[in-house]
Amino acid sequence: MYTDRPTYTQKATGIAPFLPVSSTSSILSTLTHGLLFLIRLPFFLTYALSYFIIFHPLPVLPVFVRKIALWGLMAIPGIWWIDLRLDGVKRGTLSEQPRERVPHPGSIIAANFTSPVDAVYLAAIFDPVFTVSYPGERKVMRIGLLSAVMMALAPVATGPPAGAKLVDLKDLVKEFPNRVIAVFPECGTTNGKAILPFSPSLLQAPADVHIFPVSIRYTPSEITTPVPGQWLRFLWTLLSRPTTCIRVRIAEGQVNKAAAKTNGNGPVAGSGGLTHRGGASASITGEEQKLLDWIGEALARLSRVKRVGLTMQDKAAFVRAWNGK
Repeated sequence: MYTDRPTYTQKATGIAPFLPVSSTSSILSTLTHGLLFLIRLPFFLTYALSYFIIFHPLPVLPVFVRKIALWGLMAIPGIWWIDLRLDGVKRGTLSEQPRERVPHPGSIIAANFTSPVDAVYLAAIFDPVFTVSYPGERKVMRIGLLSAVMMALAPVATGPPAGAKLVDLKDLVKEFPNRVIAVFPECGTTNGKAILPFSPSLLQAPADVHIFPVSIRYTPSEITTPVPGQWLRFLWTLLSRPTTCIRVRIAEGQVNKAAAKTNGNGPVAGSGGLTHRGGASASITGEEQKLLDWIGEALARLSRVKRVGLTMQDKAAFVRAWNGK
């Protein structure tokens, strides 16, 4: 159906991480999905608008109440089954694991980014401080939950906007010692079929803070939003399916061993800096590259996909070609 459209695949693997995922359906199933969509849509929009406009901004609202409300938001489209596992931990022993084995206040989550549901799910479980990472930029921008949801279908960002207030992860950890910090190091969404090169923002994590790779995958995978602006398509996929299942895998936390060898502005002199392939002028050391590679490999392994070299510049070119045709 889309043979005339550009694919922007990774040449070595043939993987196309920016193409929307679609599936064929019969006339009967389309009618059934359409009926379900029409029934759910008014309830979902009313609930979502009420939560983000009235409920969420309340300053005195307890965290557990917010989490319950978010689970209610996910229940309307049928997101009810969550397969959550820790890498290397037997099923059924999750509650027996020590606090340091799972993301906890004062730690950092490095998650893949495929859908607006990612932010809602992470908020319902961990109540994190959300951030935006940019290619080649060590600093991040702090955002709220609604902005994190909107970011999944926002225009491709190859750099921070003018006037953006950027901070280091170590400053956020210090400012919010009782919260988890959530980072999407790929800097944009994919269809879940690959892991993109990382922003160097994770390299600003303190040396004593654990970074947990978190893989989030969906069934059906049509819920992913690799192309910006397709809100109607996302809502149709989300609300027309009877159920949507989430598969979450969490790797063991890793500390930033390179943090003690760098100063606050980047690599120390004589450290043998390299140019980060994900974007412009961000020099990184060999030790820092090892950390990014470890997190990237962990996410690829947990997601059962491969790492590719396609960047946000490639995605921006793909989106221009896609919209042009």
